[in-house]
Amino acid sequence: MEQVTRADKTVRLTVENIGGISETSVEFDAGVNVLAGRNATNRTSLLRSIMAVLGSDDVSIKSDAEEGYAELTIGDQTYTRHLYRENGTTRMEGDPYLDDPELADLFAFLLATNETRQAVLTEQNLRELIMRPVDTDAIKDEIDTLEDEKARIDDRLDELSRLSQRLPELETKRAELEDEIDEKRAELEAKREEIEAADADVDESREEKEELEAKMEELSDVRAELSDARQELEVQRQSLEALREEKDELETDVEELPAEPTGKIDDIDAEISRLRKEKQSLQSEVSTLQQIIQFNEDNLEGASSDILDALTDGHESDDGPVTDKLLDDSEQVVCWTCGHEVDREDIEATVERLKELRKEKLSESRDIDDEIDDLENERITYQEKERQRNQVTQRLERTREQIESREANVDQLEDRLAELESEVEDIEAEVESLQTRKDDTVLSLHKEASQLEVELNRLERERDELDREIDEVDDELDTRADLEAEREDINAELEDLRTRIEQIEAEAVESFNHHMETVLDVLEYENIARIWIERSEREEREGRRKVTKKDFTLHIIRESESGTAYEDTISHLSESEREVTGLVFALAGYLVHDVHEEVPFMLLDSLEAIDSDRIARLVDYFQDYPDFLVAALLPEDAEAVDDAHPRISQI
Repeated sequence: MEQVTRADKTVRLTVENIGGISETSVEFDAGVNVLAGRNATNRTSLLRSIMAVLGSDDVSIKSDAEEGYAELTIGDQTYTRHLYRENGTTRMEGDPYLDDPELADLFAFLLATNETRQAVLTEQNLRELIMRPVDTDAIKDEIDTLEDEKARIDDRLDELSRLSQRLPELETKRAELEDEIDEKRAELEAKREEIEAADADVDESREEKEELEAKMEELSDVRAELSDARQELEVQRQSLEALREEKDELETDVEELPAEPTGKIDDIDAEISRLRKEKQSLQSEVSTLQQIIQFNEDNLEGASSDILDALTDGHESDDGPVTDKLLDDSEQVVCWTCGHEVDREDIEATVERLKELRKEKLSESRDIDDEIDDLENERITYQEKERQRNQVTQRLERTREQIESREANVDQLEDRLAELESEVEDIEAEVESLQTRKDDTVLSLHKEASQLEVELNRLERERDELDREIDEVDDELDTRADLEAEREDINAELEDLRTRIEQIEAEAVESFNHHMETVLDVLEYENIARIWIERSEREEREGRRKVTKKDFTLHIIRESESGTAYEDTISHLSESEREVTGLVFALAGYLVHDVHEEVPFMLLDSLEAIDSDRIARLVDYFQDYPDFLVAALLPEDAEAVDDAHPRISQI
């Protein structure tokens, strides 16, 4: 998709068999383009052709054709859309400008049936409309992922904090070991000096001395290995005991966590999908009802003369033209469905019933909104419980695996300990037999020296082990700054995600209120003091709990001739005022979602309810935002628009 700017002076549109168009080719200049013409001159069909090639599906094939085509050339890029009639439906192919037209359909393609314009006219949920393009589920999933990562970092930082507190203790213990090692070395050196002095007084063969020394050295080595094995066995037993306690705690945690019904989240997702489809159907019905109501009200007021002429074949009755009869004080009007005169009261009663039906549909739509919100909250609750259960279960499984590993280590160490103890007994017996051939004093000194060597070796191994542990702690503590920086980044990202919906709501309300105030001033609606939207919340009781629902409340402030301000409703506004309010709300959505970055066109149609001068001012106001603004206007309305803007009158 090529980014379009106003530097791209001209784009070309080619259309075949779309709407009421058989074939046409039109060029648009950057800025405002006016489609000037009477009704039924294919202006709306041309707008829908633009929508089609930009990506919208709100388009139809010409009634006497089996396929249609639209092509849009922008610079050196060409976009296409093919339409085929198949089994009563329309299949579309090609390479349109947009992959997803939702934003453009809501806020850029502002035809009479535009959902955003209709939402204001029919008093639908404005907040839901603004927030619809926001993938709140994806935001919630991203928040869950970041919270899990933050919890992992927090756990790791807690571990590092405990290590940091332990480091002084390790260093103190190492210093104490160094002192003990120095003392043992001094004792051993003194003992060796005693042995040398005693050896000078003992008459023994070199062979006996070497044999005894070798056996004593072997005994020293085996005792040292035995000491290490005992120490390692004690460490493994303590670790095993701690793991078993942790396993018991985790098993208790698993038992206390409530088991959720299998597939509950899938059921909730399916129900949400069903409700959304039901709501979409209701909104379509409301839109259709509104058009029917509006048309009948116009009919009662005599504003649909072209259609009435068509119904009566353009003939006048003996009492004068049909339009005159429609506008006089008689109780008879022409029915637009059959062309016959019927009692005005019958049509008025039908319109009232349709209005009541529209209100019922709107109420059903709001109820569905509330039900969807409840289901989404319930889904979040189930997801959190499922996440907790998975975490505890995984930890329990890892703990069980560690217990099996520790038990195997303990068994191996116990076997090795038994072997070493037996080996020590055998060597001691050999040394004992040799002692009978040595001077008791010398033998005793050798034995004491051997014991000192064992103790010295043990102390040195403990010191070396402490050195390794201190180095490991230092290395791990070096990662703390990076982890803290990572946690800060995650906190900032979480804050952004948690406030993103809030920001979009606030920006939409601020944008609407600003532009509405400016447009009312530009269009000089003197009997309206202000039209503005307020973000509001309401509490509803659901069973034993209260839930908070968010709304956009539309306020209309009028001012009496005496200067007294009072609040009115959208239904009491003139048709012109209602249409302008809907268009400004669409502009707010256009700006808050940066639709100009997605699609270069904004389309305006069905502005007849607004007088010509105000249409011209409104077009001038809107032209600052899109690269191409295409407005379909009646000839008398087009005359009020600046002559500098190009006109397209032949389609």
